[in-house]
Amino acid sequence: MSIQAKLAAGAVILDVRTREEFAGGAYPGALHIPVQELPQRLGEVPRDKPVVIYCAAGGRAGAAAKLLQQAGFADVSNAGGLCDMPG
Repeated sequence: MSIQAKLAAGAVILDVRTREEFAGGAYPGALHIPVQELPQRLGEVPRDKPVVIYCAAGGRAGAAAKLLQQAGFADVSNAGGLCDMPG
């Protein structure tokens, strides 16, 4: 399923950028958890929906996706950077 289809189906959008980056603009409705805080804040990410993760360019989103998968999240996608998100 494409990122766009997951978003249309109600996926959780997770922004793992810094607070400063998030304050400068984010995808509408995104849940913000900086990647370095994610291990301690996993309980804030719903497990019953697909999770689409983005950062500035995709590197931190990839690390976050790996962490979520290791924590047992079944449907996790790295969407890359904010500029890569479907509009």
